Amino acid sequence: MIEQMDNTKFYSQGLKFSCKKCSTCCRYDSGFVFLSEDDLDKLISSLRITKKNIIDTYCRWVTDWKGDEVLSLKEKFNKDCVLWDNGCIVYKARPAQCVTFPFWESTVASEAAWEMTATGCPGINTGELYSKEAIEEILELRASQPIINRSKKAGSSL
Repeated sequence: MIEQMDNTKFYSQGLKFSCKKCSTCCRYDSGFVFLSEDDLDKLISSLRITKKNIIDTYCRWVTDWKGDEVLSLKEKFNKDCVLWDNGCIVYKARPAQCVTFPFWESTVASEAAWEMTATGCPGINTGELYSKEAIEEILELRASQPIINRSKKAGSSL
């Protein structure tokens, strides 16, 4: 029964995506890049600064849809990601949210959501075919790295 339900996913035959390196997903539009502890560790290693300096310089606390305070990257005044400067300054250490784009839960929730995302991303529906299994592995990668939540970490050093 579960397998039959999985087969009803619109991406059961896979989806095509090939990054065109246009940086549209990093620039021009307001949004949030939520960070996990793994993401912070990678940024510390890449930028070679302390966790406090990364949070103070590159991050902000925002309220999510549940009312919790979660950690997100800042944006520049022009809405570019704070880590974008003629390309991602931490490309090899970029957050999981960036690595997994466009295979986000919200984007693959329906064919309409996928096609809506495609209107702003020239790489969607072109290039490499990602199988249903590969897509679900990508979704699991993001789900396995919880976003840093200050509301649930009372007394935390964050």
